[in-house]
Amino acid sequence: MGQAHWIKKGTAMITLSCEEVRREISNYLDDDMSPRMRRLLEVHLEQCRKCAVLLDSTHNVLVLLADEHRFEMPAGFSFRMRHVLAKEFEKAKS
Repeated sequence: MGQAHWIKKGTAMITLSCEEVRREISNYLDDDMSPRMRRLLEVHLEQCRKCAVLLDSTHNVLVLLADEHRFEMPAGFSFRMRHVLAKEFEKAKS
């Protein structure tokens, strides 16, 4: 599990973990969260590069999916991509 980041709220400490950030990313992008949760998430993103990259990547995927200008992948791309991913998976298992 990811590292929790802390915000002092009165005398209590409030944390938000990387796992919680991952669960809330879609709400953040949809602007569907409380101001308090938004601030907690933004503080975490300021301090956690992995979660910031995940947010940016998710946003980019959504922009690409919404783009009306679709493009065809080259012939054999899917096969080559699966082959590369399978090799990486096998290396990771070793």
